[in-house]
Amino acid sequence: MKRDKCMGLDVHQATTVVSVIDAEGKIVWETIVVTETGAIRRLIESISGPIHVTFEETTQAAEWLDDLLQGLVAEVVVCDPRRNKLLVEGSKGDKADARKLADLLRTGMVGSVWHARQTTRGLKELVRAYETFVVDTSRTMLRIKALYRSRGIATKGSAVYQKRERDHWLKQLTEVGMQQRAAWLYEQLDQVRELRKRAKAAVLNEGKRHKAVQLLRTIPQVGPIRAAQIVASAGTPHRFRTKRQFWSYSGLAVVTHTSAEYEMRDGRVVRRNKPVATRGLNTNCNRRLKSVFISAATSGGASWQPYLNHLQEKGMKADMARLTLARKIAALALAIWKKGESLDPKKLNWTK
Repeated sequence: MKRDKCMGLDVHQATTVVSVIDAEGKIVWETIVVTETGAIRRLIESISGPIHVTFEETTQAAEWLDDLLQGLVAEVVVCDPRRNKLLVEGSKGDKADARKLADLLRTGMVGSVWHARQTTRGLKELVRAYETFVVDTSRTMLRIKALYRSRGIATKGSAVYQKRERDHWLKQLTEVGMQQRAAWLYEQLDQVRELRKRAKAAVLNEGKRHKAVQLLRTIPQVGPIRAAQIVASAGTPHRFRTKRQFWSYSGLAVVTHTSAEYEMRDGRVVRRNKPVATRGLNTNCNRRLKSVFISAATSGGASWQPYLNHLQEKGMKADMARLTLARKIAALALAIWKKGESLDPKKLNWTK
């Protein structure tokens, strides 16, 4: 695609640095505007001709700026800052970053980050809130145990968190300040648990409105929360042409490494007969989806046990069998989501 005018935006909380270059890579305009809807709209409207805009996905620019620019410019590319390796070369600064972003867009070297549609954005926010409270709950519980361990008090099991046992545990803390700190942590734990409970109920209610969530729930070990997480993360199955693309996005693709693959033999180029070394799973992925599929495969459901037994009978190690099961669950999720049909357990083939 030929882009006559490419605009790079280096977005910050207070200001946005703008750099516009032409098709030859020459800078035609640079400016700084306030990071506000009105200021950015006036900026775009002041430039004639079709404009192609790119900016990195940040807290300020994730969805608000994308929604604002849609319809105002010819193209909007929200790019992944982790993939913009060229930005670390040369000078580092706001203007330099904006110029490099514009030049990367001109040369077609930026990859866009997919953003959820309006239909799934509400579910995405609720799932994100629920996961935040889950993490906060675990973090508070760890802080409580760490506090007791710092005084040499063993805290095995979950009794230390129970309300009816708290007086017993607090009395073991002889220092007033330490005892007060523990009491505050218990209060925080109660509040976060209540918020987590309410967030989970909200996710379940919102999930009922989405047909895809109901379809994915027909997969063994994929409950309402996991189904909602899959829909909130992927948004639509049509982003992925094949299951291998979905595996890569979900962090289930095996990374291989090889070198010196060819050699000269009798005057001909032939491929070496050497094994390909594996380097684990790909790390550039959606961590939520990876957790969902791995946890579904390792939760020990009876429905998948025949498949695991079949893999192990073929000589596959237990950990590789679990990974293969996670990939199968991901492939099933993508297939039934695309077809819009519930999973028929009778069609499950344990030999494939």
